[in-house]
Amino acid sequence: MPNTIVCFGETLWDVLPTGKQPGGAPFNVAIHLHQLGQSVELISRIGDDDLGKELVDFLHERGLHTNFMQQGHTHLTGVVKANVDDRNEVVYKIVQPVAWDYIQYDETLSDLVSEADMFVFGSLAARTPATRETLYRLLQQAKFKVFDVNMRPPHYTREVVQYLLEHCDLVKMNHHELAEILAWFGKNADDDSALEWLAQRFGLQAVCVTLGADGAQLWTKGQLYHSPGFSVEVKDTIGSGDAFLAALLTGWQAGLAPEECLRRACATGALVATYQGATPVLSEADVTQLLTQSTINS
Repeated sequence: MPNTIVCFGETLWDVLPTGKQPGGAPFNVAIHLHQLGQSVELISRIGDDDLGKELVDFLHERGLHTNFMQQGHTHLTGVVKANVDDRNEVVYKIVQPVAWDYIQYDETLSDLVSEADMFVFGSLAARTPATRETLYRLLQQAKFKVFDVNMRPPHYTREVVQYLLEHCDLVKMNHHELAEILAWFGKNADDDSALEWLAQRFGLQAVCVTLGADGAQLWTKGQLYHSPGFSVEVKDTIGSGDAFLAALLTGWQAGLAPEECLRRACATGALVATYQGATPVLSEADVTQLLTQSTINS
């Protein structure tokens, strides 16, 4: 199973004023990785209900496997109510408990994760003991661990986030999350050495911070890189950060230079923001077109 990326955690329905859309950060990252040409598997759990069947059907329609999508009989498929009154800052109400709070560990998951090139996870999946225990066990098997911080109050604690930071190789967060984490240690996110300090504190290979319309920063191998944002007409920002991460990891897998990884990630996140919903159909060619257009206009 060469070059496979495994995404772990929540799959759910985002309930928007315009209707429901499939989502969950690891779900979205998996969709975008697949669209960018990566081999990807998704570990999650749905309920024995119509919403769960619809999620599986959606994944199949988009060409993804569901071999590691567990189905439970005691809890319903996940649902989130998303408030998009502010198109640049979506607010989520995440229902609990639901099926993905009970992802069960087994040897097939252990084999999958141990053989994969990357293992992607976030803090939301660790909000309940059952899924958190499965995640912690799988972290012991993974070769390269990618922590998509994704802190959703009140569904995280400092203790859990710090544990996950201590057990990852690459971390991605937004500037609000960076400020909160650094404040736990009496540090200022505006300090030029903030990302380097975080990397050294937790032994990380890379720290990536998204800055909204201002682009993103990436610290790796002793260097800090910055990419400006792309000027686009925003429909909504749901899934933009997930698309950003998928493109960053795609570039990382391909061995691209850090600044090129970051630039392509920013372009992909911006491209998704021009659509409604988290997982519009797009390709590497669409990303390249935006990059080319941006170069011509600059």
